[in-house]
Amino acid sequence: MLRIAVPNKGALSEAAQKMLTESGYRQRRDNRELVMEDPENGVEFFYLRPRDIAVYVGKGILDIGITGRDLLMDSGASQDAEEIMQLGLGVSTFRFAAPVGTFTDVNQLQGKRIATSYDNLLRGYLEKTGVNASIVRLDGAIESSVRLGVADAIADVVETGSTLRAAGMETFGDPILRSEAVLIGRKNHQPAGLEVLKRRLQGVLVARRYVMLDYDVPTELVEKATALTPGLESPTISPLHDAKWMAVRAMVRQQETNRIMDDLYDIGARAILVSQIHACRI
Repeated sequence: MLRIAVPNKGALSEAAQKMLTESGYRQRRDNRELVMEDPENGVEFFYLRPRDIAVYVGKGILDIGITGRDLLMDSGASQDAEEIMQLGLGVSTFRFAAPVGTFTDVNQLQGKRIATSYDNLLRGYLEKTGVNASIVRLDGAIESSVRLGVADAIADVVETGSTLRAAGMETFGDPILRSEAVLIGRKNHQPAGLEVLKRRLQGVLVARRYVMLDYDVPTELVEKATALTPGLESPTISPLHDAKWMAVRAMVRQQETNRIMDDLYDIGARAILVSQIHACRI
């Protein structure tokens, strides 16, 4: 049975469980459940702190896990666990920040104090860049550390930046790391069920990015229309009762849907319909 670690709480937990549900796996209904079996799919889920997941996977206690790239790199388990697949959830950056107007360049942090909850990740970056600074390890409320006098700057995960702005801070320098939720596994370990899991998750990712577009188009305009909707491999083209018209079906990127519909209408396509894709295999 494939043993999978899933974040036990927070926004990442909700997003990961929703994605697994869309992939056809059972998920817990009570947040107090720590373990749940899905015998029909040959999977057992363990709900753990996101920070601990990479450790369990790296040590081989669990086969697969969903966690943040930043947490994987900060865990110290990256020599044993590796990223298998990007999941497009919880996209963020790990960056330096300080009160507005204090710093403009990372090199200005020489000899300064930097507060963070990701001390291993930050230490590796400082060593790589040759910046000699002191790391102040904190578990939360990183934004308050400068105002309280325990640090000169911070290094933290930034999503929208609204929390920093509310604290009178701004980011500076290049991002230390670009992070998102990832599927991780133990290096050189291919457990049974992993390939099925990956295909299902990839199917969800594609279904979220694409929609199905159907339309009718005059026969003489089929080539021009299908140039706008080439599909993933090739569009489906079917004759209508009226031989002057053809029906076309193709997958298109969701974010481009309205532009493509407008372009199709302009060249003469009609009855243009869009439908959601709930699951797929590519």
